[in-house]
Amino acid sequence: MSENLDLVRSIYADWERGDFFGGSGDWIDPNIDFVMADGPDAGVWHGRAGLIEGTRALFRAWNDWRCETEEYVVLDAERVLVLLRVSGRGKTSGLEVGQVAVNLFHVQAGKVTKLAIYWDRANALAEFGLEE
Repeated sequence: MSENLDLVRSIYADWERGDFFGGSGDWIDPNIDFVMADGPDAGVWHGRAGLIEGTRALFRAWNDWRCETEEYVVLDAERVLVLLRVSGRGKTSGLEVGQVAVNLFHVQAGKVTKLAIYWDRANALAEFGLEE
């Protein structure tokens, strides 16, 4: 389980530096499912190209997108939950926006097979039997 936690931490190290698409991407399973479980852009994308497309859809409305990890929670042998704070500036409005979120990583054989983003932290934590 610690290998999965180490993998997720290494992904966030890149993301917290603003490197969302760079690096080797060795962590991405070729058949990854990228899920936005809720929010205005809810949907499911498949494969590496789908992950990039879904992530770009997320970033389309924002400048200066940043994420800051608050806590990692190992749920079981294959799932790591990440509590985080995201912020950015709206491209159209110019408003600075920040909110808390939850990301769930499914990891098998050193690859992320599913990444799910939850914008409603309270509902996500309740779904996993956790409290805020």
